Parts: sequence; structure tokens; C-alpha cells
Amino acid sequence: MKKPLQAAAVQDISGFGRCSLTVALPLLSAMGVQVSCLPTAVLSTHTGGFTGYTFRDLTGDMEPFFRHWQKEGFCFDALYTGYLGSLEQLDIVEHFFDAFQTEKNLTLVDPVMGDHGVLYSRFDDKMVQGIRRLCKRADVIVPNMTEAAFLTNTPYRHTMTDEKEILQLCEKLMALGPKKVVLTGVRPDEGHLGPACYDGKKLRIYAPPHVPKQYDGTGDVFASVLLGGLMQGLPLESSAELAADFTRICVEASMENGTDMHHGVDFEPQIGTLIRMLEEKK
Repeated sequence: MKKPLQAAAVQDISGFGRCSLTVALPLLSAMGVQVSCLPTAVLSTHTGGFTGYTFRDLTGDMEPFFRHWQKEGFCFDALYTGYLGSLEQLDIVEHFFDAFQTEKNLTLVDPVMGDHGVLYSRFDDKMVQGIRRLCKRADVIVPNMTEAAFLTNTPYRHTMTDEKEILQLCEKLMALGPKKVVLTGVRPDEGHLGPACYDGKKLRIYAPPHVPKQYDGTGDVFASVLLGGLMQGLPLESSAELAADFTRICVEASMENGTDMHHGVDFEPQIGTLIRMLEEKK
């Protein structure tokens, strides 16, 4: 029997609201990946659209957590980081990379920092600098247009129609040190939206028709499916197309169901579809 693929995911856990680990764990599991969770915090709900939520900071537990894994001799085919809430957590993740990165495994950094041209409330320039350090250690980074702007000191553009400008932005992101870039939220026009993939040689933009509805956690859905595709041996472009198409399917289903945007997308009924889509790509 073939040994299952294994990934270590460094993200927070929200008791309610589909995002971070509550998205990464089921989606990667459905794609044949055993997920080991390194939680950064536990919240009663995620922070978008909710007030009065509880928050348990697990920063002090993170290094002892993964040092135990190291002592046990655990190895991972992929390392996956998402939202990180402090400079101390960024430092700890670098130690985590020191402990578990190898020449054979894959490191995906989702530099979660902001959206719509602004940083999230807990972020400042020091945090941006820290995330640049993590990007340097990554095989693949998955910034949105806002995060790309802050990482590269480039003015934010909601719509970028010139392919040369998109290429220049991707080249600036590559200069941070990752091997590959998947830039999300690229809008060649107002009617289309999707990712741009760049490996240092070729730029590929995949921009299907845009569904004009926003839901919290869609970035986590995209990044998790992207990683699952890569771990299953799909090329970067195919993995990004799979992630974009599945995210769109989940958004459309959530719109049909009248789901609250802050609850995240209804991905659970679509897991069978994801498995079929993955097999077709393979």
C-alpha cells in the first residue's frame, strides 16, 4: 500500500467560520493528504464580520509542539503556512522551516496580510518585512493583489489589464526568493478573475468569468486545493486552474444557498466534485 502524502499546516483554528485549518484539513484530506496541524491560535469564530469572539494565543506552544514532532522523527512532503499574527510567530515559523525543510519537500507560503488595498489590523511594515523572509524560504507563494503590492512596494491596482504589468509584478515577487509565484485576484477586466502563475520563465494567466460575490475564507480554499494539486503531481498551472475552478464552484453553490458571506463557502457538498476534478486533471 502506498504511503499517504503528509503535509504540516501552520494556521489558526476558528470554531465557527470556514477558514484556515477548518478549510485546509478537510480539503487536503479529500485530496489524499494526511494533514498535521500546528495551530497558532484558537478562536470561537474568525475575525471577519464577528465581534466578541474568544481568542487563545498559542504562540508559546508552537515551538514545543513541532520540537516534539522533530524528536519523534516525523517528516513531511509539504509545509504550508497561512495567517500568522505576530513577529514572534514569524520567527517561530522560520525555526520550523529549519527543522523540517528538505531538498525533496515542498514549502507553500500564503502571505496572508490584507485585501482590498489595505493591511489587516494587526499588520504593519515590520510584519510585512517578516513575511518577506518567509517568502524567501518558499517554493511557492500565493499572494493576492494587495499582498503583492505591499511585499513589492508597488502601488495597489484593483484591475491590471496590461500583461506586461502583471509580469513585472510577478518578477518583483520572484525577486523575494521563492521558486514560483501564484498571484491571485488578477483582473484582466471587470468580468474575469483568476490566478497568474509564474515560474521565472513563463507567465500564464487563467481568468474565467468572475462571480460577483465575496465570501470569507476563499483564499484558504484556493491555497489548500493548489497545494493538494501540487502534492499529487500536477503542474503549477493545472493546480492553479483546479483551485480557481473549485473555488468558483463553491462560491456559486453558496450564492444559491443564500449562505452568509462571513460563514465561508459551502465547500463540504462539493468535495466529491473536487475529487473528480482532481482525477480528471491527473
